[in-house]
Amino acid sequence: MALLGVNIDHVATVRQARGGREPDPVAAAVLAELAGADGITVHLREDRRHIQDRDLHVLRRTVQTRLNLEMAATEEMVRIALEVRPEAVTLVPEKRQELTTEGGLDVAQLHPSLESAIDALQQAGMLVSLFIDPDPEQVRAARLSGARAIEIHTGAYCEAPAGEQRDRELERIRTAIVAGHEAGLQVHAGHGLNYNNVQAVLALGGVREYNIGHSIISRAVLVGLERAVREMAALVHGA
Repeated sequence: MALLGVNIDHVATVRQARGGREPDPVAAAVLAELAGADGITVHLREDRRHIQDRDLHVLRRTVQTRLNLEMAATEEMVRIALEVRPEAVTLVPEKRQELTTEGGLDVAQLHPSLESAIDALQQAGMLVSLFIDPDPEQVRAARLSGARAIEIHTGAYCEAPAGEQRDRELERIRTAIVAGHEAGLQVHAGHGLNYNNVQAVLALGGVREYNIGHSIISRAVLVGLERAVREMAALVHGA
């Protein structure tokens, strides 16, 4: 059965818009787990635009399923991860000016510089995943880096118009899934997935975990977080 990781960053985005205390991303994590989430994902950014250090520490004490920390492979973030000890770490590219993560890591270019971070994190017992575009070259580079998992960036597929272009992007994802399994890697997927476009990716099979945030939090504004998570969990778990 595929697993659902619920990204709660945008609960913190709403809180930070007013600089107050609510809504509380920790409370959101509890509700998401009760509604069927198999894990909680947060991205601690360099500029702390949404999730804060305190959130991460409280989540570590609160999350009952699995905590996945998205982060850049910097000395500061590696130090924080080694202190907090989430079950999993996903290394992502990060630009201060971007609204959200715009693409995958160029592991083929960067993997020598990533190896020390990957080794330190995995030696501490964390599963390290690399967020990459659906490119077999990047999958092979991820394997060479020593990581044990990849997360396929599904953004290009999600943004493509229906028709041939979207079909091509879906085929790229399928090819990357196959390459990941051939390389002995655990395969995850995420970015831009919603209640409609996730179904074609689910039909491909081979993905262990889906990390989905924005569409769940957007729907939660209208129907409540528990219902929004339950609906997505039903899709993912039923695939």
